[in-house]
Amino acid sequence: MPLRIGDVVPNFKVETTQGPIEFHKWQGNQWVVLFSHPADFTPVCTTELGRIAVHTPEFQKRNVKLLAHSCDKLKAHVDWVNDIKSYCRDIPGEFPYPIISDEKRELAVALDMIDPNNKDSEDHALTVRALYIIDPNHVLRLSMHYPASTGRNVDEILRVIDSLQLVDKIPQIATPANWTPGEKVMILPTVSDAEANQLFPGGIDRVSMPSGINYVRTTTNYKI
Repeated sequence: MPLRIGDVVPNFKVETTQGPIEFHKWQGNQWVVLFSHPADFTPVCTTELGRIAVHTPEFQKRNVKLLAHSCDKLKAHVDWVNDIKSYCRDIPGEFPYPIISDEKRELAVALDMIDPNNKDSEDHALTVRALYIIDPNHVLRLSMHYPASTGRNVDEILRVIDSLQLVDKIPQIATPANWTPGEKVMILPTVSDAEANQLFPGGIDRVSMPSGINYVRTTTNYKI
């Protein structure tokens, strides 16, 4: 079954470059970014894992653990990490997060990262660039799927984590397109004007629409 937003990510036991883990226990009460890459020793994946490693302190500030995945062998992961560190010379210290070895592709199929019809084909069984953001209750909150030809944007990953964590703290709001922390947020239409005034006494901007429906209300006066 496909993994959908709102689903509980199943518990799983896997081998990684940092030893065996049982996912729910390993996650603890933190958020997790779980992301797959098509193959070790490939150029785009090298840039992705390297840039995510460099930004590890930003993820840690947000109480987020990182967990990479591919269908290559564990030894290949270990050897490839040395290449990543050589290419991305600004990675501080040891490589900061584990990489799952999923040689039988069972986890890739279970997490909807690979076409199950191709899972036994060495030539075609490559995972897409799937990325899952999982909250401390093991619930899938966001998924991104990229083709193998397109590398992911680390700033966007951090931005959506900021949005998810903000709306968890203030459920009466949503973040608009291109939002970054500190910018205006949208007040949900389900929030009455009276409630909005109470929640955001510092000020609300109301936008008049040709339809006459008052549904666009923004504020920068929110605290977390």
